[in-house]
Amino acid sequence: MSRKAAVVALTALAPISWGSTYFVTTEFLPPDRPLFTGLMRALPAGLLLLALTRKLPKGAWWGKAAVLGALNIGAFFPLLFLAAYRLPGGVAAVVGSVGPLFVVGLAALFLGDKPTAKSLVTAVVAAFGVSLVVLKAGAALDAVGVVAGLLSSLSMSAGIVFTKRWGRPEGVGALALTGWQLTAGGLVILPIAFLIEGAPPALTGTNLAGYAYLAFGNTAISYFLWFRGIERLSASSVTFLGPLSPITAAIIGWAALGQALGPVQVAGMLIAFGATLAGQLGPRRPKAPQTVETFSSTEKNGQEVSMDLEVSGVRR
Repeated sequence: MSRKAAVVALTALAPISWGSTYFVTTEFLPPDRPLFTGLMRALPAGLLLLALTRKLPKGAWWGKAAVLGALNIGAFFPLLFLAAYRLPGGVAAVVGSVGPLFVVGLAALFLGDKPTAKSLVTAVVAAFGVSLVVLKAGAALDAVGVVAGLLSSLSMSAGIVFTKRWGRPEGVGALALTGWQLTAGGLVILPIAFLIEGAPPALTGTNLAGYAYLAFGNTAISYFLWFRGIERLSASSVTFLGPLSPITAAIIGWAALGQALGPVQVAGMLIAFGATLAGQLGPRRPKAPQTVETFSSTEKNGQEVSMDLEVSGVRR
């Protein structure tokens, strides 16, 4: 396995893990507390990583960490939950699947990555595949829900692009940067959750187990792998891993909850997975032209001769 393939495989574990969120939320957590759930996902995980790494931002990185935390966590979670409450689950997933299109546009604007026909077509095909997996006939639309879903996708897409643009400060590992963002994002959600949902609910042992999984496996580890992948892969390559989340959710729903999974859903999975693979294939490098360079050398007896050296396949 190549180094890039290994990085892609590890990064893919993040959206695969996020695909389990719906199952854990419905089966382990108290109902109707989406903002509290977002808070419990982000803030404990961020504080744990801060305690482990013992590194705080310095200088301009206080502001950058706050912006990244708000984009990737603080704004993304509430908008995502608002869309989920205002829209049927399938519609919300389809609205969120336009993320690759946002990333292609933002990457062109802020990273100088020129969009290609391949990337645009792949993004559309991925969204189509996701729609086959999750969209039900007669699904209703809600303007507020659609806008919230689009903004949540735009927020995370911007987070991907700016995480790629800014990188991380010298001497700071990806784990510390993940902790900064989760903590900042959790602090953004904190007042919103208490203002809208009130005091935390009484929690059972099952609830605590669910929150522990979301905070540490589903968030701390997954976001570490996600941000590490953003650092090492192109922005578009990372975002095309997103369809793995609804695919995983559909498989878990079929295996654990007895939800129907017919031929149309299977076809959608194959299409979305094919788009995910296509999104990992970078543009072909042009074959370097053969060049002939002439070097002059002197033999031991002082007689100058010319020597042709053919150079081919030079990677620039």
